[in-house]
Amino acid sequence: MTAERYVVVGYDGSTDAQSAVAWAAKTAAALGAHLRVVHAVGLLEHAGMAGHAHVEADVALKIASDAGLHPSQVEWHVVDGDPTSAMLRMAEPPEVATLLVVGSRGSGGHAGTLLGSTSLELAEHSPVPVTIVPSSYRGG
Repeated sequence: MTAERYVVVGYDGSTDAQSAVAWAAKTAAALGAHLRVVHAVGLLEHAGMAGHAHVEADVALKIASDAGLHPSQVEWHVVDGDPTSAMLRMAEPPEVATLLVVGSRGSGGHAGTLLGSTSLELAEHSPVPVTIVPSSYRGG
């Protein structure tokens, strides 16, 4: 029996994260893999001061479906911690990802930066391949 293959994508609701979900869904479909969408929850969301994870889950599922992935192949995970740590945990047993995918910048990105801190840290520390989807990707 072969273990399931997972493409794991970080999602914070930003435009870059939406592009990353579209790319990751197309890739998962091509690989016959499942897509695991990971939303990191920090202290502000725990306090109810920011974020709407349930709304974001619906948006991410629609993007993945529009990109050609069947909804049964999409999992939504809300994970405690900062985005980098949350994604890196998905690449460690027992949650072994085949590939990590992130947008080039997240919702905290500063105008003019080419890569966000999460993208850079994942590229440096991940034990599995990382794909950083550029802002210009539109699902084509």
